[in-house]
Amino acid sequence: MPKQKSTARSLSTAGLLAATSLVLALSGCATYDVTAPADARADAAAEGKPTDGKAPESGGAGGAARVDCAKAKCVALTFDAGPSENTDRLLDILKKEKVHATFFMLGKNHVAKRPAEVKRIDAEGHELANHTWSHQILTEIAPDEAKRELSRLQDAVRKITGKTPRLMRPPQGRTDGEVSKISKDLGLAQVLWSVTAKDYQTNDSALITKRVLEQTERDGVILLHDIYKGTVPAVPGILKELKKRGYTVVTVSQLLSPAKPEPGMVYRPE
Repeated sequence: MPKQKSTARSLSTAGLLAATSLVLALSGCATYDVTAPADARADAAAEGKPTDGKAPESGGAGGAARVDCAKAKCVALTFDAGPSENTDRLLDILKKEKVHATFFMLGKNHVAKRPAEVKRIDAEGHELANHTWSHQILTEIAPDEAKRELSRLQDAVRKITGKTPRLMRPPQGRTDGEVSKISKDLGLAQVLWSVTAKDYQTNDSALITKRVLEQTERDGVILLHDIYKGTVPAVPGILKELKKRGYTVVTVSQLLSPAKPEPGMVYRPE
């Protein structure tokens, strides 16, 4: 059965059942640790760890503003599967809006072919993260192959930026005990999401915006893809409305602070 990490505040019955169901669905009865970002943050605060609210070295900490998500109404903004031909435009938008995001990048046909965009993501204070080399489902391949999928991306990003990602997102959110063990060995925490626009199904920017805003709640994690044509044009409207609703848009590591990403842990928003 899945093992829940103890938290300073109790999960609701519904939240606990949802987390348990997710783990069972993805892994049979494999054991691995799952916690919500808000719970990880509360645990660290209870232990007296100071909040710095900055992205770690792997995310260009120098460009990220300080924020305390225990006080601010935070939501993490994440982009999967890039960089792509749309990434520079996205970075222009984020820079104009003074927002930092977490980029879960693919290696093949992306990082490997667009090192300049990877350097810019880092230089402008965004968080570098791992989405595997070629988007293979990690639970469906041999452990050695899964490790290569993750380590190859790690090596590529480190070669380009001198920094090593500390976060990874398993393709399709599919993880299990073996993937968690591999992630722990590689120093990677796993990050799932609570908001998806399903932008892989549509190029309708208005619909993407609507879906994000309907699902967003405090301490959530928004999943978008900067590889699809309709996504980047939706970002200005999403950010404008989130700010209007009182949200502070942050990176994943800022959302967790003062907790540090724990290798092998699965961070799943409630």
